[in-house]
Amino acid sequence: MAAAASEFVHLHVHSEYSMLDGLSRIPNLIAEAKRHGMPAIALTDHGTLYGAIEFYQEARQQGVKPIIGVEAYVAPRRLTDKETADRSAAHLVLLAKDDTGYRNLLALATRAHLDGFYYRPRIDHELLAEHRQGLVALSACGSGEIPWALRHENPTRARQTAELYRELFGPEDFYLEVQDHGIDFQTAVNRGIRELAGELDLQIVCTNDSHYTRRDDCDAQDLLLCIQTNALVDDPKRLRVYTGEHYLKSPSEMHQLLGSEVPEALRNTLAVAEKCNAELTFGRLDFPRLPFVPDGEQPIDFLTRMCWESLPRRYDQVTTEIEERLRYELDVVRTTGFAAYILFVWDFVDYARRRGILCGPRGSAAGSIILYCLGITTIDPIAHGLTFERFLNPERIQMPDIDMDFADSRRDEVIDYVAERYGRDHVAQIVTFGRLLARAAIRDVGRALGYPLTEVDRVAKLVPSLPVGMTIDRALAASSELKQLYDDEEHVRRLIASARQVEGVARHASTHAAGIVVSGEPLVQHVPLQRGARGENVIMTQFEMHALETIGLLKMDFLGLTNLTLLENVLTLIEETRGIRLDIQRLPLDDAKTFEMLSNGDSTGVFQLEGAGMRRTLREFRPTSVHHLAAIVALYRPGPMAHIPTYVAAKDGRRPIGYLHPRLEPILKDTYGIIVYQDQVLQIVQAIAGYSLGQADILRRAMGKKIKEEMRRERDNFLKGAKRNGVEASVAAKIWEYIEPFAGYAFNRAHAYCYAYIAYQTGYLKCNYPVEYMAAMLTTQSDDAEKVAAAAGECRRLGITILPPDVNRSRVGFSVEALRPHPGNPAAAALPGLSQGERRLDPPLPVGEGGGEGGTPHGVRFGLGAVKNVGDGAARHIVAARETDGAYRSLDELCERVDLRTANRRVLEALTKAGALDAFGQRERVLAALERAMAAGQQAQRAAGVGQQSLFSADTGLAEASPLPEAPSESDRQRLAWEKEALGFFLSSHPYQAAARALSPRVTATTSQITDELKGERVTIAGAIMNVRKVVTKRQESMAVVQMEDLHGAIEAVVFPRTYATDPDLWREDSIVIVNGRIDVRRVETQGDDEVRGVPEIIVDSAEMWTPPPDGERPEEVVHLDEPAPYVNGTADATHEVAQPAEPFELKDPRAVTIVFRETGDRPTDRRRLEHLHATLVRCPGRDRYAIWFEGGTRSAKLVGDELQIHFSEQLERELEAILGGGSVQVEEI
Repeated sequence: MAAAASEFVHLHVHSEYSMLDGLSRIPNLIAEAKRHGMPAIALTDHGTLYGAIEFYQEARQQGVKPIIGVEAYVAPRRLTDKETADRSAAHLVLLAKDDTGYRNLLALATRAHLDGFYYRPRIDHELLAEHRQGLVALSACGSGEIPWALRHENPTRARQTAELYRELFGPEDFYLEVQDHGIDFQTAVNRGIRELAGELDLQIVCTNDSHYTRRDDCDAQDLLLCIQTNALVDDPKRLRVYTGEHYLKSPSEMHQLLGSEVPEALRNTLAVAEKCNAELTFGRLDFPRLPFVPDGEQPIDFLTRMCWESLPRRYDQVTTEIEERLRYELDVVRTTGFAAYILFVWDFVDYARRRGILCGPRGSAAGSIILYCLGITTIDPIAHGLTFERFLNPERIQMPDIDMDFADSRRDEVIDYVAERYGRDHVAQIVTFGRLLARAAIRDVGRALGYPLTEVDRVAKLVPSLPVGMTIDRALAASSELKQLYDDEEHVRRLIASARQVEGVARHASTHAAGIVVSGEPLVQHVPLQRGARGENVIMTQFEMHALETIGLLKMDFLGLTNLTLLENVLTLIEETRGIRLDIQRLPLDDAKTFEMLSNGDSTGVFQLEGAGMRRTLREFRPTSVHHLAAIVALYRPGPMAHIPTYVAAKDGRRPIGYLHPRLEPILKDTYGIIVYQDQVLQIVQAIAGYSLGQADILRRAMGKKIKEEMRRERDNFLKGAKRNGVEASVAAKIWEYIEPFAGYAFNRAHAYCYAYIAYQTGYLKCNYPVEYMAAMLTTQSDDAEKVAAAAGECRRLGITILPPDVNRSRVGFSVEALRPHPGNPAAAALPGLSQGERRLDPPLPVGEGGGEGGTPHGVRFGLGAVKNVGDGAARHIVAARETDGAYRSLDELCERVDLRTANRRVLEALTKAGALDAFGQRERVLAALERAMAAGQQAQRAAGVGQQSLFSADTGLAEASPLPEAPSESDRQRLAWEKEALGFFLSSHPYQAAARALSPRVTATTSQITDELKGERVTIAGAIMNVRKVVTKRQESMAVVQMEDLHGAIEAVVFPRTYATDPDLWREDSIVIVNGRIDVRRVETQGDDEVRGVPEIIVDSAEMWTPPPDGERPEEVVHLDEPAPYVNGTADATHEVAQPAEPFELKDPRAVTIVFRETGDRPTDRRRLEHLHATLVRCPGRDRYAIWFEGGTRSAKLVGDELQIHFSEQLERELEAILGGGSVQVEEI
């Protein structure tokens, strides 16, 4: 006889949050319980409460009673015991009966992770006794303490444990579990359970320990088990847990399984469900108490007083408009009740500013005059036309977002301040879940199925990387090649079908990159906690960010921004080298040199303005203000990018500016009649249809969602409002059509200005303090070898010398150092070494560009921490010992003074190969001496540890370095290879260096300038071949994949069979080749399998080898390492090539160059020629003086000055004559 639907409830259930030991998605799980007519269902994931809030909400929504629980791990001894004998842990199911029980679950799950974690999060009986109130306990599966004892024929131990739990929970709240999955030991265990129940007067419940939702999910769950244990599906010896019976069975199935044996066990599940009535309260904000608000004063009153007091300090002249804006915003904040939130943000931002930590908001927060008065933002919302309603909408009350960017190197300081200020048990970081997305699912499943890695990789790479969140089904629709493989090859069909079953499942927990949660009560009252994935000292929540918002906790994003760290480092270096401390907020905003640099597309290392496409946009745009930079940031995105030519044409006066209605003019005037920002959409709706800005923002959100029915309703409302406002219907309809697309992709104006200011600040410092800027840039990028190599190339282009690492001069990061004169190259060497105990590495630079007239030239010293296999820890130790006791005089002394556990053999070898120990002797001899020197150093340190001192130790002053052993001299090639291995690029020389001079006129792009934005463009590059990988195709044809390097970086060149066959001997290591080809982009996974980046490569069309000219012949002296030629219809426009010296090569005596500009009478044409001439000349700085004669009609004029200097070359002469005509350039020796 089948059981009625209401006679059974599942009380032991796992979801995907059991991390690869559960497949069930929570919505599907609850829907299945509802389909079976069950009134309730429990969730009991292993050791955590990750899914509790999602489960509770989803069950309520579907009309099923949620029972929140956990399958806890119980330590064999105390939870603090963590020895080999403690690795195993028993299972115990705990269910919350009420609010007390729920809070005890939070406490138990937290302590299990923070105190008891040893392979698993564990509790013990003592902790359980402290937190037993409000809980129901079940004896769990075969891994529970009682079933385990029965499995191993230890009924006495089983009875003792049952008595313990009966004592803890009472006989009414402790239940013995019976299960039947067809596993051999379960019959005996169930018999023992029934006997214990009778002897101890305990009740029994039947459970099914569900790990997946439906029977046919078993194979997918087994795959997850193989992924978790790194096993093969077909391995007969692997762990096998599931019999096909661990699914969410129906009441009738459970009755058939155990109903005749223990019928009361089914009914008891209902009794347990009736006991469990934990009610969670959502939406009630538990806000931290603000210790700085005086007792008796409300946060809104304190905020109001602060704003009015600071207003005169923010504005030299407080106008009526400013006062009204502040009153309005304060009224909105009073109405919405968010004063405490704003003050909370002010508190930690104020701390950051007092500590000199650069920070600023991103997004709409910069639109608030309140935040401007408080100093949270430094951007004046009145002057920049920023809209408050994008930040806080009185028509749609919800917690505003003030997401703050901090210098990423000091972000943790601010988090630590918040934790200290509000209590460490009140602050935590936030969990996020890594999932088996499409590519990752294919790879993991392929590994479990035992497929060859190359085959799995071939299939995975056919899944498109964009858009983000690509699924297997969408990939099959988007990729015809993938679909064909799926249709034609059975093993691929199995791979993809299996991957589809596990796709999207939670794989692991990690720490959210930016999220912080803060509460008024200790966090454990609201959320379970655990240690973070990135370190023991990080505490994070077990609830993800949306769940935290649901339960009413304050979530903040503390974002780390590398460019703010860069700015901090630049300011510090400027102060050290020039003796001035710049205020980043008080830089002149009209620096002509900065805007000229950006207008020339010289934006490498400039925030938000890098990349080949952006450089071309800058050259087209020619920005002259921060307003222009904000527009570029807003427009340079898919969609809005199409409006850049129109914007530029209007800005330059080449296109008339018109408006659909006069009321649009004041809104669009500063963007030349074009909608650039979301704020303008709001203002247009307000001006035309009479909406409030709050109502307009609701309309903008609706338009962005593009829901047809909603759009139709909003359009009708807009047209009615326009009619009431006196706007003709036809005009209103055109305006609607105009604003509709912009509402979806226009940029937040406040966010654009936030980033525009950082872009300007980075550009200003690079332009005016290039040596300090590049040193700081190299430091911030020191953990990325490719970026370091590219930045080193930029230093070469700017003529900045990079000095090799040196244990006696280098710091941890890159630093600025004075150069000593050198006969062949004035910028080639450092000043003499430090004397013992000297602290300052160099005198301050004179204030002004490059040290000023006659100032000492400076270069960038390579940082020890950036040497591969050294790291910051060892570097700090070496530098600290030097700063304490002076310079190292020998290898022996170095090994005696540093801690050789930190600066170990691997570190010292890397430093030697990098050239950091060159002061002690030739590198090959230092390497040969390392073992002896380290042994002697360790002996000296041991002797010092017991109070002994060698007669010839460094401390006696009688130390004498042992001579270095003889060693075979290494070739220049070997030393360069060591340098490349240790530094990531060639520093002292480069295989391509000699060729660079000769090949510069032919090259249209350097490796660092080739990005994925240039896909499809044709370029000419040149470089040294560093590596050749020969490949034989399926047709048995030979081809090659070649790594080429120039002075700026490296790139792969793909030589397909037809091209390769023309000259196979060309493609060998150390060859210098000139390559013509097309830029392509291959997708490469990073960190996570589904995180991909585009890596550009060259598809070679033709190539030739470069050979040095015969002795006595000099190659062309100019090294062309500036921007690539602008692309016109896919080809390089040779008339736009620019030659510029990139390295301090031997210089000729200065020359005098006369340039004649003959006017044509066509003013627009002459203006463009003049702009082209100017752009060409400013890109070629040097020592040759020039003057320009302007000739036209009856007048002539001469422009000349000492500051007008260029680097003249034959290439430049050809360019100038291409612009001005033949005979327009004359040269004389001075």
